[in-house]
Amino acid sequence: MDTQALEAKFKPPVNAAVWFEIPVSDLAKAKTFYSKVLMTEFVDQNDGPNPMAIFAYSGTENGVSGHLYPGRPAAHGTGPTVHLPVPDSVEEGLARVTACGGKVLSPVIEIPAGRFAYCLDPDGNSIGIFSN
Repeated sequence: MDTQALEAKFKPPVNAAVWFEIPVSDLAKAKTFYSKVLMTEFVDQNDGPNPMAIFAYSGTENGVSGHLYPGRPAAHGTGPTVHLPVPDSVEEGLARVTACGGKVLSPVIEIPAGRFAYCLDPDGNSIGIFSN
């Protein structure tokens, strides 16, 4: 099949990611960490195979979000990195990461879409704190 035929058959999705999951050792403690760092709330959901805490979002019905769930985090910083928005500056978010038991791993990095820094949550999950 030639490239044009492939492009016609397989169009890229609207979003490259549709959901994310962050495994944590203690769901209540993780909710406290992420709530304070991101200045957000969670929606608890207990009707599936595992309890989970869904990150609040104001997107449309097709918006992208994710959740925390009781699970086994990857070894410190070895899993994928999820970039999460803060409502203020990256620097203020990084101060909250440290104050809440996480670890800042990089200086603030500027990219065309905004600014971010790499961090670890208290379980060692790799996260990016992002602001545009």
